[in-house]
Amino acid sequence: MSESLHTIEARLHALWTASLDGDTPSYERVLHLISGYLRSFFKKRLLSHPSDVEDLVQETLMAIHQKRHTYQSDQPLTAWMYAIARYKWVDHLRAHGRRGHLHDDIDDWANTLAVESEEDASDAHKDLDTLLAGLPARQREAIEHTRLHGLSISETAERTGQSESAVKVNIHRGLKTLIAKWGVRT
Repeated sequence: MSESLHTIEARLHALWTASLDGDTPSYERVLHLISGYLRSFFKKRLLSHPSDVEDLVQETLMAIHQKRHTYQSDQPLTAWMYAIARYKWVDHLRAHGRRGHLHDDIDDWANTLAVESEEDASDAHKDLDTLLAGLPARQREAIEHTRLHGLSISETAERTGQSESAVKVNIHRGLKTLIAKWGVRT
């Protein structure tokens, strides 16, 4: 994909905020674009069950529609939508008892760990805080700085006093630990 994550985020964010202001064509366009990203997200995770992809895309779009009022415009839209998608994916796996045949590219997690809403210190925020609190400090810092705050590896290394290699290793190990805590085997 030639389009950078920053460009994708900016385009989706602009359409989303316009849609929240009542612009129906923007809402239709952003949902169409989001559905493509969700489809790709689920296809990578449900390799042995491709028939479930469309169901999860529709369930996630419905949840995004129902939770649209919780989106905070100062937060990345993609992180918010992928957090919802991740919950739908995990719920689906639990409901269908599927644990052993998953594929989850560790680098895809860049967009999946995020706070869903500010209202009542949302369940997503509580879950995320709980999961991250169980990580060693260096892993937690690396994930928070890069995945939640959007800092680069070099910026994170500078702020945490770790080498760039150590930041990468700590992100990888921390995300692997989080996967294990969710009960998902990679």
